[in-house]
Amino acid sequence: MYKNALKKYLDDLASKLPAPGGGSAAALTAATGTALLSMVANFTLGKEKYKAVQGEIKEILFSAESLREKLMQLVDQDIVAYKKLSSAYKLPKESTEDKKKRSLAIEQGLKEALGTPLEICKCCHKAVKLCPALAKKGNSNLISDVGVASLLLQSAFESALLNVDINLKYIKQQEFIVEVREIIGPMQKELSAISQEVIKEVKDNLLNC
Repeated sequence: MYKNALKKYLDDLASKLPAPGGGSAAALTAATGTALLSMVANFTLGKEKYKAVQGEIKEILFSAESLREKLMQLVDQDIVAYKKLSSAYKLPKESTEDKKKRSLAIEQGLKEALGTPLEICKCCHKAVKLCPALAKKGNSNLISDVGVASLLLQSAFESALLNVDINLKYIKQQEFIVEVREIIGPMQKELSAISQEVIKEVKDNLLNC
């Protein structure tokens, strides 16, 4: 049932097309991670065993679904941003005025292209913060899925960060670069720590089965 749409996307990703690329793949990976979180939440809701945590699990489900919707939008948004940047590089550069306009367009295009993977990083950071509670309070039969979600979100974050970095490399405005680094740094550190905590929780749980 899902084969055709997914196959089309992966065929496009594998082909000699300028987009989709790594940014949209990172968004799809993150969306997959959040979908797993929603699955665990859904299998926890309505269970008598987890009656005491129903309210918290509902909030987690709402957050996970909101993030998944945003990430699916970012899959397409990354493709649009890349095409806009590509168009900027194709602008004429014969005269001094042409070069100036082209340079400004590229700088703006780089910032916009960077904006999408930065949003992916933010979504991954928010999503991974849902994992510890699900690992401890969610349906214990699906705790390995929480671990998988955590790993996918960490991978998606690091993948999106590479796309942030490659755009920052060519941006000239130093204040902008510093600002982005100040946003990314703390998120990366916290996400890594949470993911490690979740994986430890999952492995400890599985070993004690």
